[in-house]
Amino acid sequence: MKIEILGPGCPKCKKVAELTEQAVKESGVEAEIIKVNSIKEIMNRGVIFTPALVIDGEVKSTGKIPGIEEIKNWLKK
Repeated sequence: MKIEILGPGCPKCKKVAELTEQAVKESGVEAEIIKVNSIKEIMNRGVIFTPALVIDGEVKSTGKIPGIEEIKNWLKK
């Protein structure tokens, strides 16, 4: 599983990264977590609001901090 956190590195972006790492650990899934900080790369993906969470190429969340249970649910699918 490939998980990407898109954002410039703001506090919200860091919180999404922290929650995602915790959700992966608690779920026991194998995942590679990548942080994408390039505004150009973020815009190329059609994301306007950051932070964004992308799982296996599918944008799951933009412009907010999702809850850990919500992230765990996305990891199961």
